[in-house]
Amino acid sequence: MALSLAIVVGIVAAISLFLSPKVNNDHTFFKGYSKDGEQPGLLLLTFSQVTTWIFARSLLNAAILGFYYGIWGTLAYAAYYLSFLTGGKIIDSLRFRHGYTSVQAFLHDRFGRWGTGCYNFVIGLRLISEVFANILVIGILFGVAGSSSYTFAVVLFAGITLVYSMLGGLKASLRTDLFQMTLFLVVLALLSGLVLFQGHVSIDNIMFKAFNITEPGPILLLVALLQVWSYPMHDPVMMDRGFLADRETTRKSFIHAGWISVICIIIFGSFGIIAGAQAASGESMNEALLRLLGDNAMLLFNITLIISAMSTLDSTLSSSSKLVAVDMKLMPASRFNGRVTMAVFMLLGLLCVFLGNKDLFSAVAVSGTASMYLAPVIFFCLWGKQDQVPVWSYVSTFILAIAGAALYFVESAGHTQLLGDAHKYTKLLFISATVLIGGCLLFWLGILSNRKTQPLPSSA
Repeated sequence: MALSLAIVVGIVAAISLFLSPKVNNDHTFFKGYSKDGEQPGLLLLTFSQVTTWIFARSLLNAAILGFYYGIWGTLAYAAYYLSFLTGGKIIDSLRFRHGYTSVQAFLHDRFGRWGTGCYNFVIGLRLISEVFANILVIGILFGVAGSSSYTFAVVLFAGITLVYSMLGGLKASLRTDLFQMTLFLVVLALLSGLVLFQGHVSIDNIMFKAFNITEPGPILLLVALLQVWSYPMHDPVMMDRGFLADRETTRKSFIHAGWISVICIIIFGSFGIIAGAQAASGESMNEALLRLLGDNAMLLFNITLIISAMSTLDSTLSSSSKLVAVDMKLMPASRFNGRVTMAVFMLLGLLCVFLGNKDLFSAVAVSGTASMYLAPVIFFCLWGKQDQVPVWSYVSTFILAIAGAALYFVESAGHTQLLGDAHKYTKLLFISATVLIGGCLLFWLGILSNRKTQPLPSSA
């Protein structure tokens, strides 16, 4: 199977290289427009949205959560894709109601350098975690961590994706997204057909875990419903695609990307559910799937992961180059500097793979918790149009969210037990609720304090 997967990687990479134009201007590299300055159409933008959010990590997480926690685990992960609906509302308000050209411009206008500094820190971590997580999945497919096959697969895959991403920047990412998403849907349909044909889909298998609000699956669903308000705003890949087309095309692309993504995640997660329902004692998800479905189906299963990893990785690299050169303005926005930035982020991702935590969901939970400092920004400043929020409220909420993310990381990894011996998702729910409520309270207190310190109008 490893040889077949290697051939697939080679073919997909070759086609992606062929489709990647070597752009000759910086505007196309960073903004993704055609040579004539035309915006992407609805199909291209929708498919790009979907394929950049259905990461290899996401698919594997959905299946693993289904394996351990049944349909409720998969639904919990699928709930994160409601971010397309909240993300669409955020973009519409930010861009078309308030008139800003980026999230950074809005935050700088409201909170100055603290606004952009805190935000850039969070999304920088987000981008590195995405590079890490998608490369990690590829390594897992080809071997055991630390083995020569694992290391070779990780380095080769990273190198191939980096090369074609550097050729065309965001323009290359958009063009390859269309191809990779189409291929992903075809392979997912073939895999689903095989599973249905073999008779593994049944109500008993899908519902093998009963609903219990105290179980990890339903608890994680509640976490997702708390984090979904702020999650999209801290994802630069999604936000970047919100500034490429006109209002109607953008609005429709977010809506369509939402329902397509939810369906894809539930379908893929159902493979993990089926494996969990029929797994023998001590059997892993991959072992159960291989026994139940056979080599051909497992090959398709792994191919979907490879395609999604490649499609997400090139988009992450293009967003990282835009973040550093355009949004943060740490260097001139040239193609050379953009390519150097891509290489640096890829290197940082590789370092995380070889030195970091191997828990795939940790990256989602930690970045999702950190992003929750943006929820009060969205509620009060973006949608509520409050312009009286002081900087101390913003910074205090940021510190609270970062502290919550760090606490979850050490608790889930078993380094501390400050929150007792509850399940890690129960701890995550407590931390998320605390950050959300605490952040909103800090913003409300900040608005009240500003109103009290404002001088009263003088009487005539």
